[in-house]
Amino acid sequence: MTDKSELEVTDRIATVPNLLSAVRLAGVPLFLFLLLGPQADGWALVILLVSGGTDWLDGKLARLLGQSSRLGAILDPLVDRLYVVSTLVAFVVRGIIPWWVAAILIGRDAVLGLTMFVYRRRSLPPPDVIYLGKAATFVVMIALPVLLVSVGTGSVADAAGPLGYALLIWGTVLYTWTGALYLGKAVALARAIAPTSAPGR
Repeated sequence: MTDKSELEVTDRIATVPNLLSAVRLAGVPLFLFLLLGPQADGWALVILLVSGGTDWLDGKLARLLGQSSRLGAILDPLVDRLYVVSTLVAFVVRGIIPWWVAAILIGRDAVLGLTMFVYRRRSLPPPDVIYLGKAATFVVMIALPVLLVSVGTGSVADAAGPLGYALLIWGTVLYTWTGALYLGKAVALARAIAPTSAPGR
């Protein structure tokens, strides 16, 4: 049975999970600098892996410590998206992935961002997270560091290439499919419920 405190969402800001999310957020510009400046791929990979680990950890701690917060519910997925978008753009610049793959993944998030206006105008919370969507994000976030490993030399890099691209293709398919599901929910909601507020209010 789940403890009630694990499910309670508060307005607290100073929590351990939020601190971890803030640290992850601060790592985004450093990650981009390492990847695009000196091309220190090893250190960039470390930051990417640490980000993935703390992403899992902050969610776990939020449940264990009963520190789920509204800020965390916004900040955690925001940082995830920033890492994905930043990595995709940097990989296109470096020639690691084709531009159209990045366009599909970033375009999906851009479209879903616009659907949030549908919920806001109806004074409704964002839609519940689809588990398959979390799985898609996880696969993409695993594919990216594997592809970064493939930039190196040696047998490990040679093996990482096909694995990374296979994960990226699978993750892109799942990401696009779940994006269509979220979009379908927003369209159905827009048809079923009239707006309760004027645009921008």
